[in-house]
Amino acid sequence: MKTLYKSHQYLQRSLGVVLALAVSATSVAQDLGLPMTAPEQVGMSTERLERIRPAMQKYIDDKLVPGVITMIARKGKIVHFETQGYMDVDSGKAMQADAIFRIASMTKPITSVALMMLWEEGAFQLRDPVSRFIPSFENQVVSSTSDSSGRTGELVPVKRPVTIRDMLTHTAGLSNSYRGNTQFYGENIRVNSDDSLESYIDRLAGLPLNYQPGEEWQYSAATNVIGRLVEVISGQTLEEYMEERIFQPLGMTDTHFFMEDDKGGRLMSQYSPGSDSNQIVIADPGSNESRWISNQNKTVYTGAGGLVSTPHDYMRFQQAMLNGGELDGARLLSPNTIDLMMENHTADLALWLPGPGMGFGLGWAVVEDRGEAATPLTEGSAYWGG
Repeated sequence: MKTLYKSHQYLQRSLGVVLALAVSATSVAQDLGLPMTAPEQVGMSTERLERIRPAMQKYIDDKLVPGVITMIARKGKIVHFETQGYMDVDSGKAMQADAIFRIASMTKPITSVALMMLWEEGAFQLRDPVSRFIPSFENQVVSSTSDSSGRTGELVPVKRPVTIRDMLTHTAGLSNSYRGNTQFYGENIRVNSDDSLESYIDRLAGLPLNYQPGEEWQYSAATNVIGRLVEVISGQTLEEYMEERIFQPLGMTDTHFFMEDDKGGRLMSQYSPGSDSNQIVIADPGSNESRWISNQNKTVYTGAGGLVSTPHDYMRFQQAMLNGGELDGARLLSPNTIDLMMENHTADLALWLPGPGMGFGLGWAVVEDRGEAATPLTEGSAYWGG
């Protein structure tokens, strides 16, 4: 059976959340109606789980994160749920058990699942060119060089069209302004206030690729394209599709692209690293002043990083994946499709973000060689953390 993990060192500072699927019952979790189980009943250790609190407290004391919620489950049973630190540092507002977080790139696995649900229904094949559904991806070119400003140099035609599978595996040739022509991409992939997802993706499609499709792995904005594919194929906005097909069936009642005003008090303040290595600074307030609530552009639903959610909601999504695509009678995908998504689809391509010993499936990184990866995760585990 596949194992699914979520771990995240890259977003800890900005989200203030540490979340894992795998364990020390508290009254807080019981107040939320979460079914708790003694760790020993599912083969885990209460003593070892008690090591989590001081480890997380050190992050808070060192001002690396304002606060955390830790949640661990095994065999479908929650064995640990705890809140520490603050939702907002300046006001001293303590972390709430029902706090809502901007989950950023943890949106990506949900968007990938949304598209694969349509694949199961026969709406497309993984080898189909993206241009079958989004014509702006026709006749793309690749930037073979770049000048000192980071702008594109010589352009050559693609050897083959970008496929839907390329998008799911981050091998489409797109950039995320992290590598390749970083300045050029950074100037052109921002979402503007007057954008729709359609106009944004059409602009992205008009940019030169960083490499030939399928020849390299590069973390990118590809999952935004996946979100647009969901819209085109389903005939719904990404928000409508996810709400109807994923969030409502799984009982993910606090997962949204944009929040209603009455939930503003539960939104965690967003922090980013400051100039000092031991400093965090406010990036977006955790109140109705947040751009996730007030004056927001409700036309762009970014599949790569636009959702807000709670640990409880995200646990339900992951548990459905661990169960082979089903939770509490609501089935999103078949076990066979879940297995397909958790297989390595990148062969021997170097993956600079997950690192050596890792591969990438259809929405998750996967552990291929735990020795080379130097990870405690077992081979065959699937995870994402950025």
